[in-house]
Amino acid sequence: MRPKIIKTQAKEIFTKTKLPGADWVINQYVGCGHNCSYCYARFMSRWKGYGKWGSWIEAKINAPELVRNKHVVGKVFMSSVSDAYQPIERELELTQKVLENMDKNIELSILTKSDLVLRDIDILKKFKKIDVGFTINSFSGKEKEMFEPDSPANQERIKAMKVLKKNGIKTYTFVSPIIPGLINIEEIIEQTRDYTDYYWFEVLNLRGAGKEFTELLEREYPESYKIMCDKRLLADYVNKLKNTIQKSGVNVKGIEIH
Repeated sequence: MRPKIIKTQAKEIFTKTKLPGADWVINQYVGCGHNCSYCYARFMSRWKGYGKWGSWIEAKINAPELVRNKHVVGKVFMSSVSDAYQPIERELELTQKVLENMDKNIELSILTKSDLVLRDIDILKKFKKIDVGFTINSFSGKEKEMFEPDSPANQERIKAMKVLKKNGIKTYTFVSPIIPGLINIEEIIEQTRDYTDYYWFEVLNLRGAGKEFTELLEREYPESYKIMCDKRLLADYVNKLKNTIQKSGVNVKGIEIH
């Protein structure tokens, strides 16, 4: 079902953030049509009052005007409570317009799950400092349908990363959410290392994913759930994970463990 689109007018578009590796965030959208069941941004539903997370998307239609002639010092991250290239972007082209109007001297980092980013490759190349990251995991088949039903397949994301890299745009891989027994770190690294400048790794934040996802994980993947809920078992898993990453020899910016 298509999410309800709420068009709004924002007062500001750059917001200070405490996210690792960023000074500012920009969210021309709030909410996301990828419908990921583990999304950490679902807490926004309590503030917005539009209904259940995934059933609505707020579009700040004046965002392109707000970025015009605006410069901020520090790194800008796009986006923290949405995906800039979620399905509705094909229709609204809000991200494209924001990028067109944004000061190309701004240091920008984009994280997405969509190959739609390739549409804007000519605009991205105009930025002096930019990197584009893709959330990559091992979800396919049943897991993909349950966890990320409306997002492009991981292979499509990797293909898009390859194209960006060939066009001289810095890229990174955000391996998330890492769930014991469901994510193959070695395979992900092998598939992406030739097109990736650096990596971020993130172990699933079970609390952030919410009650519904926790119950889903417990029901469908009890062994994974058991490890996530047991401090000793999780610590052992994380240590093995770190060893695997270290042995791979890839450039790692961070490993997030909540």
